[in-house]
Amino acid sequence: MLTQAGKGVKEPYRIYNSKGKRSNYTKMLKAAKEADVVLFGELHDNPICHWLQLELSRDLIELDPVFGAEMFEADNQAQVDSFLLGLLDAKSFEKQCRLWPNYKTDYKPLLELAKEHKRPFIATNIPRKYASLVYRKGLEALDTLPSAEKHWIVPLPMAYDSALRCYAAIFEMAGGHGGQNLPKAQAVKDATMAHFILQNLQKGKPFVHFNGTYHSDNFESINWYLKRNRPDLKILTISSTLQPEAHPFNPENKGAGNFILAIPESMTRTY
Repeated sequence: MLTQAGKGVKEPYRIYNSKGKRSNYTKMLKAAKEADVVLFGELHDNPICHWLQLELSRDLIELDPVFGAEMFEADNQAQVDSFLLGLLDAKSFEKQCRLWPNYKTDYKPLLELAKEHKRPFIATNIPRKYASLVYRKGLEALDTLPSAEKHWIVPLPMAYDSALRCYAAIFEMAGGHGGQNLPKAQAVKDATMAHFILQNLQKGKPFVHFNGTYHSDNFESINWYLKRNRPDLKILTISSTLQPEAHPFNPENKGAGNFILAIPESMTRTY
């Protein structure tokens, strides 16, 4: 089926605004330049998302942004810093960090951009073993961690709202198995990422954060934790979604973000 763009053009993506009206990259970039925090929600294995993340980062570099990502865990921050400063070569860095399988194709270019322009790159995510602990034993289990290890998570006690759509949907999807522990394990990731974003904000410089789109869709999750602590923040949310074709827009995705990146379901994957 040929896209409705006409003349046989197969569109790799389209950008829409929150109301589902067609927008474009220029408008998205302008909004990003005016934001305190940019939450770029990605589909982890999607090349269009990763390409646009890199393009947006390059186009924001003149503003001296701070970068951060879900894909790096907070207890690996020392290794990230050492790599950025040239104290660790790429091989040593990749050996010492817990990296995602698509790091070299999808996240390494972002880290190298930060290194080239001497910009911070923040490992914002909670170490996975602690999220797993919450899933098994609840948020209360985090209280038992040694003080030094609590440095890598959101300060306790943390807020949690089971009525938020993002967490209620996880609970429903799991059929209530394990009670609230599964959505709480998601929430502790969101809360920790928000914590490290706030901790590393620099006045007048956007914080550009890369995360799975579910961690910021519908202005919940990370966004909710950011706004709880800093209601004054100007946050730009970019959502990513798959559709049969880039056009027409799926109305179910209205309001998922300030900008919504619609990508054909047939798009190739990075892994």
